[in-house]
Amino acid sequence: MKVITMGAHVLDVLVHPVESIPDGQGAHLVEQIKVTAAGAAGGTALTLAKLGASVRTAGAIGTDAAGDMLLMLLGQAGVDGSLLVRRDGIQTSASVLPIRPDGSRPAFHVIGANAAYGADDVPWDALADATHLHIGGPEFMGGDAAARILSYARERGVVTSADILAPGDPGLLEWIAPALPYLDYLLPNDEQVLGFTGAADLAAGCRALLDRGVGCVAATAGAEGALVVDAHGASPVPAYPVDVVDTTGCGDAFSAGFLRGVALGRDPRAAAALGCAAAALVAQGLGSDHGDFDLAAADAFAARP
Repeated sequence: MKVITMGAHVLDVLVHPVESIPDGQGAHLVEQIKVTAAGAAGGTALTLAKLGASVRTAGAIGTDAAGDMLLMLLGQAGVDGSLLVRRDGIQTSASVLPIRPDGSRPAFHVIGANAAYGADDVPWDALADATHLHIGGPEFMGGDAAARILSYARERGVVTSADILAPGDPGLLEWIAPALPYLDYLLPNDEQVLGFTGAADLAAGCRALLDRGVGCVAATAGAEGALVVDAHGASPVPAYPVDVVDTTGCGDAFSAGFLRGVALGRDPRAAAALGCAAAALVAQGLGSDHGDFDLAAADAFAARP
């Protein structure tokens, strides 16, 4: 599997645990503050590398210290960041995430350079040499640009996929609609599916996306697991029960596990089971990069009684 993850890259600063924000100049002592690479492209790249894929990642970051650190963290994780373009005068996208004791978190976020990447920046030769292309956050470049990239990949036999960062909104669906017919796999969450389509239930919403041209929809549903919908029907895949520390990056980990399963020739339901296992492993610690696991460990986790 030679995959290019393309799109959103974020430097996350995570603080754990946070029950409240101090008033005024107050301060709280916490157990852990951690800096990680993240984002719908960057975070997915991290877990794909753990699961044995050869990963190159493409997108835009700033020429600032945050960009330097993001590149370093990706490289330490085995991700090739040489396709990232650096923008002067625009800061690297970053988030500060106060993690509550139950693993949920609000976010303080700067879009930054993620909004400055488009089709003119695409490494076309590298894309033609890949086996898989995953676009994280196609809404940043828009449906027409994403469609151009995805159609180029599809014409060269590259398996295509995407997930979405923005909340479910019918207007956003129309914004990315030109890209949908060029997606083999779309990996949204349940709230996005229901918001995009206005459907009464998740399966109906996923089928509405198939009607837009997507080959297969694998929608995550938090503690409920995932639902895989394609031309053969709808298959629920349960989540694995774990003690959740932090939900950051779980969706990206699911995407990585699902796509790795697809690349290994597993059927979509089995691929989603690997995605759920990867997400559960990441959820047990802080940040998108949590967990010292590989494909064998993820499969063993999924096979537990």
